[in-house]
Amino acid sequence: MYELIGRRIAACVLVLGCVIVTDMARAQPTDLKITWEVRNRFRLFREEKDFLLHLEALAGRSVLESEEILARQSDGRGWARNMIGRLCIDGAGRIAEPCVRDGTSENYLGPSDHAITVRLSGADGTPCAWHFESGDDPPQSLNADCGDAVDLRVRYGRPTSVSVDVGRAESSTHVTEEILVRDVLIAGVGDSVAAGEGNPDRPIPLANTGFCFRQLAGSERTEYFRPARAGYRGNRSCEGSGGDEEWNKISARWLNAACHRSLYSYQVRTALALAVENPHIAVTYLPLACTGASIDAGLLNGQAAREINCGTTRCPTSVPAQLARLQTLLQTARRQDPSRHVDALLLTIGANDINFSGLVADVMIDGPAVREMLSRSGTFASVEQAAAALEQKLPRDFVRLRAALRPLVGDLSHVVYVAYANPALDASGAPCPGGHLGFDVHPAFGVDAARLRRASDFVQRRFLPGLLALATCAGGTICNDASERMTFVDAHQPQFAGHGICARAASDPDFDNDCFSPTGDSFTPNLVQGANKPLVCDRSPSEFRAYAPRARWIRTANDSYFAAMTYPHGTGGLQPSDIHDATWGLLSAVYGGAVHPSAEGHAAMADAALPALRDVLHIVPPSAAVVAKPLADPEQ
Repeated sequence: MYELIGRRIAACVLVLGCVIVTDMARAQPTDLKITWEVRNRFRLFREEKDFLLHLEALAGRSVLESEEILARQSDGRGWARNMIGRLCIDGAGRIAEPCVRDGTSENYLGPSDHAITVRLSGADGTPCAWHFESGDDPPQSLNADCGDAVDLRVRYGRPTSVSVDVGRAESSTHVTEEILVRDVLIAGVGDSVAAGEGNPDRPIPLANTGFCFRQLAGSERTEYFRPARAGYRGNRSCEGSGGDEEWNKISARWLNAACHRSLYSYQVRTALALAVENPHIAVTYLPLACTGASIDAGLLNGQAAREINCGTTRCPTSVPAQLARLQTLLQTARRQDPSRHVDALLLTIGANDINFSGLVADVMIDGPAVREMLSRSGTFASVEQAAAALEQKLPRDFVRLRAALRPLVGDLSHVVYVAYANPALDASGAPCPGGHLGFDVHPAFGVDAARLRRASDFVQRRFLPGLLALATCAGGTICNDASERMTFVDAHQPQFAGHGICARAASDPDFDNDCFSPTGDSFTPNLVQGANKPLVCDRSPSEFRAYAPRARWIRTANDSYFAAMTYPHGTGGLQPSDIHDATWGLLSAVYGGAVHPSAEGHAAMADAALPALRDVLHIVPPSAAVVAKPLADPEQ
């Protein structure tokens, strides 16, 4: 008998989930199996209900499919709207130490144990005697019905042996298993696309009344009304002044307002999807990406914060260098676990290095007087200027970036570089036409077709191929050896064709189809009427749903205003004088979400990034889809 058992053990050590049944119990069923899973295994979430929401939504589905389901279940209000107070990282980017997760204090950076659920399949209604042992810790034993799940905490970094005797003592079956949790540390760094710009975790609440903006065009002053923030009790007329403090208290809410980090970003969604599909893995995720970041100002050095105010408190005026911050966090983690290291790093960077926002401003700002003003401030960038930066500055900065990443990740194949998508392609793959559809929230907005075509061609033919070469050490890129090649992801790019800024469908939200006019007259021009009815359509601004499914996966200027209404620091000499200054209406679109992926766009990017992340971590994808369960309303 012992020889037979020995052969079975030898055969089982090569596979996960070995089950041993002794000869003594040959008469008993042999299809018994111990299964286990890490509970709430996306460790950024404090409460398991938030993880379970995604566990159910992703069952047998892609990230994009799950996003569309959650969007409908939340009536377009967004699944993350009440999660930001239930995270192990607060709005200022501080990690809670300890972080209380489901009632237990944990070290977020260096966990000592994990919550586990163990089950036995194939023996419901039978008595089970469980036994758990993990070396130095006292053994744990309990008796329960075999159909009951057993919850416990197991030590991290050492195996826990599980055995269960099924049935009565005189005719029991003995089954064993070993539990060993793998906790992977994943960091997300980069710019606004990496951070999730344009997708606040809690969108701005909109009032049904108007708010007056004034702008100077040459020597003339003009005024116009746009929807106000709900709850604002200050002076909504253009004769008002001040009111900034109250205005900021009712702003959109972010995972991190200073950087416009969002739970909707592809980086969060990729790491979360990895945790969902792998029950034996826990994911410790560090969100560090920041809107406005470039390689120099953002990754390697500090940068200016995005917003003036972070809700009820002031934002810091600057944000520390992302890679320096990551190094500090890694050192802290190693105090608990000296072997702790960055298992994978998600990265998107390069757009700000060529002043892509300047290209966007050049395309979408059409008013002559405003263009003249912004030209003097250096807001615009030409295709020629962007091309020069792509060919000269960006390659040098990538050399510096590789040198900074080496100490953090070693082999740079563990850096998963996720490329941008062209935001302006129609279904045929051609550039979108110009016009005002989605771009009339500011009187100076209007997409110029010729400038858009030039910018789109540059992105498609030069910028995206240039990033591929830089990340993968191709085309003469300066790299020391093969270990400096990043893992490159661009499988999502073809999907964005037909989902650009010009995409529209009958299935889009009724509000969008009724209220965003293709001729640029979405808003009431009459100042008297606009004060109380800012929209031409017979709908209320509060009906806009930032996270309703749409044909377009790219935020327009109107989307950006209706979802986030960012009141930024300003750029250069363009600091708004107060909340009625229309300058910030320009800046909030150019620097606050317009021409960035929506939540659906980020979900598509996550679907492309997930296979690459699995490869980097040597994780086998799930062999079979789990049968999807119907979702309850995810009201948080």
